[in-house]
Amino acid sequence: MKMIENLPKTYNPKDFEERIYKFWNEERYFEANVNKEKEPFTIMMPPPNVTGNLHMGHALNNTIQDILIRWKRMEGYEALWLPGTDHASISTEAKVVEKLKKEGKSKEELGREKFLEAAWDWTREYGGNINNQLRKLGISCDWSKERFTLDEGLSNAVEEVFIRLYEKGLIYRGDRIINWCPNCKTAISDAEVDHEDSHGHFWHIKYPIKNSDDFIIIATTRPETMLGDLAIAVHPEDERYTNLIGKYAILPLVNREIPIVADEYVDMKFGTGAVKITPSHDPNDFEVGYRHNLGQCKIMNDDATINENGGKYEGLDRYEARERIVEDLDKEGYLLKIEDHENSVGHCERCKTVVEPIISKQWFVKMEPLAKPALEAYRNGELDFIPERFGKIYSHWLENIRDWCISRQLWWGHRLPVYYCRDCNEIMVSKEAPEKCSKCNSTNIYQDEDTLDTWFSSALWPFSTLGWPENTEELEYFYPTNVLVTGYDIIFFWIVRMVFSGIEQMGEVPFKDVFLTGLVRDEQGRKMSKSLGNGIDPLDVIDEYGADALRFTLITGNSPGNDMRFYMERVEANRNFANKLWNATRFVLMNLDENIISEKLNLENLEEEDRWILSRMNNVTKEITENLSKYEIGIAGQKLYDFIWDEYCDWYIEMVKPRLYGDNEESNKVAQKVLLIVLKDILKLLHPFMPFITEEIWSHLPENNEVLIVSSWPVYDEKYNFKESEERIIYIMKAIKGIRNARAEMNIAPSRKSKIIFVTKDEKVKSILEYGERYFINLAYAQDIEIEEDKEKIGDDNIQVVIDRAEIFLPLKDLIDFEKELERLEKEKDKLEGELKRVRGKLSNKGFVNKAPENIVEAERQKEVKYSDMMDKVLERIKYVKENM
Repeated sequence: MKMIENLPKTYNPKDFEERIYKFWNEERYFEANVNKEKEPFTIMMPPPNVTGNLHMGHALNNTIQDILIRWKRMEGYEALWLPGTDHASISTEAKVVEKLKKEGKSKEELGREKFLEAAWDWTREYGGNINNQLRKLGISCDWSKERFTLDEGLSNAVEEVFIRLYEKGLIYRGDRIINWCPNCKTAISDAEVDHEDSHGHFWHIKYPIKNSDDFIIIATTRPETMLGDLAIAVHPEDERYTNLIGKYAILPLVNREIPIVADEYVDMKFGTGAVKITPSHDPNDFEVGYRHNLGQCKIMNDDATINENGGKYEGLDRYEARERIVEDLDKEGYLLKIEDHENSVGHCERCKTVVEPIISKQWFVKMEPLAKPALEAYRNGELDFIPERFGKIYSHWLENIRDWCISRQLWWGHRLPVYYCRDCNEIMVSKEAPEKCSKCNSTNIYQDEDTLDTWFSSALWPFSTLGWPENTEELEYFYPTNVLVTGYDIIFFWIVRMVFSGIEQMGEVPFKDVFLTGLVRDEQGRKMSKSLGNGIDPLDVIDEYGADALRFTLITGNSPGNDMRFYMERVEANRNFANKLWNATRFVLMNLDENIISEKLNLENLEEEDRWILSRMNNVTKEITENLSKYEIGIAGQKLYDFIWDEYCDWYIEMVKPRLYGDNEESNKVAQKVLLIVLKDILKLLHPFMPFITEEIWSHLPENNEVLIVSSWPVYDEKYNFKESEERIIYIMKAIKGIRNARAEMNIAPSRKSKIIFVTKDEKVKSILEYGERYFINLAYAQDIEIEEDKEKIGDDNIQVVIDRAEIFLPLKDLIDFEKELERLEKEKDKLEGELKRVRGKLSNKGFVNKAPENIVEAERQKEVKYSDMMDKVLERIKYVKENM
């Protein structure tokens, strides 16, 4: 018999993970190209920030994408997974500014051109971090097509979309209330604001009525903004104030006359029913101000200090101004009372500074015409969310969407393709700088200083990465993509914007399915963060346990849209699973004769356990394929785990060992062949989940002409559907488990064999048990078996096990050495007598009972009950053993 080269004795992922990844990449197995003979399957990687490092969220998200792309590649699709990174304007600019600050330089000193050079240098130095780290995870994306949102092609797409939307009247410039970050000194979108519960106050302020001794009471959470009040609004039907509508109030401290207007925006039941209107510092007030032609009064600078409109408070920080204003209101008798108030305060997502709603001249996208088709696409079933509940969030966001502020007061990013004439203020939108003004022919032209919101460019990701606006072969073949895998936390930021951009520019949704992942939390369910110090670095886990163990942990502990808790114990368990497969393969290879590999499996020669494992493999293949097609990735992984560990390793291998070591050459060959066939299918099904170990094992199997990554996915085959054999072997397995459990409860050593007596009148069960005799001898420690129709002849001194349609009896005389058992029981009795004496002594001591804490006394009482119960059982067993000696 010619032996096959075996695996190393010890499973060590460090021996092969890096080598295998390099091999896949160099042989270009990850690459996908236009191939009209194949159906395409496309995933666009959510581009991580160029500033980023790999965290558990990335690891989860990319593992799921990799499982899907590897599966589809094996199914025969032209599977493209396109990677890339996002320039992340605010984050990257902040990092570069911080670096310059340490060097004693500032952004303004350098000027725009030199600053951008510094930003590109920084990006080149740190930008590849996360992609290099993702490689360690084993992700099989097409690196040859990697994109960056500031690439020339993508920048061209951004300018093209801006111009198209502008020419359709969907992009405009205007004064609107935006979210302003005083620290980043830029506008940020609603989606970039984190709302946090905060303990604040309501300040109740008296506003005197002009030419009267009366006053009206206003309650506000931001007293500093009163410097910009331009009116007081009341509800037109509020009888308390109808006599004041049209009159004027005097703005305290400022002494400016402001009108009292009627507006249905006011909630009569909230607060005093009268609200101050500050059009330049509140989005709702802005609308009221617009309706009543109030004009504007902006009272803050970009750094949130009070400007020249704030009178004596000019130059103060907003919170310092608040304190001074409250003091002055109190001093001058305008402050009525202060109430505690819990409210939600918006913070900049990146730097955590409290944002300031402020009027600003910005560029906006008109959202209503774009939101409508994006909403219809979901309602028409063109877009599916997994899980479905997130569709409601998507719909709600689109139904209530506001115009999107797209301009940012930053230098790093896509600069607006907008030019102004200094002489006549004409606005020109163009990719190239105009030589002269289109209106007055002046050459005194300058470009807008602002850049576009990062999400403007990433909204185009599914088609800009494929060459749009050029009508490339790749765009025609790979678009629309099949599935987007991303976190549920960026539905508003990114998913919505990709959908309406895809419909607007390409005429169809950019993907059919949206698979939403949850967050990866620590063992206690807390979000992983630097401040808590509870983050786990995926690279550290890979270094210790291997990428396969980490990947399998992330997906088997996970279901779509739900947060998961990460336990290191589970990583260890999954490394043990990999080790189990490694050792099972070593056993198979050790018992494999290379001469029989090329022989065809003759189904006529199969034994019952062969038909069972082939049938189970066949059904597991069908189930896992169905699970993957429904994105039930965690369920598929768990089924594979159970099949490999329990059925293949713990049952089938143990069942065929006697055949491998026996003299029946034909039976030996069939067992070898089936072991190998099932192992190959196991490796194929497991490959998307644990790609490294499966590829390494595959490379050691005989006569494999192709690598595993591009081998064909197993398919269900009716000829391997042996339902009856499955039922028979499963019945035998249940009987063996029952026998093993009963023996374990009695602490019976495996070396002690016994007769096994089955009692059944069911003819079908009899035939199964007769056939299963060798399994009971090999796996249930049987000397021999008997099958009876009734239990009258059997006697009482047996261990009894009940299974479906049969009873099992194990004679105690075969299993127990009564003298040794009596000796063991007497020792147990002595030990329990000592424990009972000790605990009863304590409980009879009045000093202990009266002085010790109640929980300590109660614990001793519980011990007495426990030991008494154990003593009763030991005495009962001693009596039984003595009677049977």
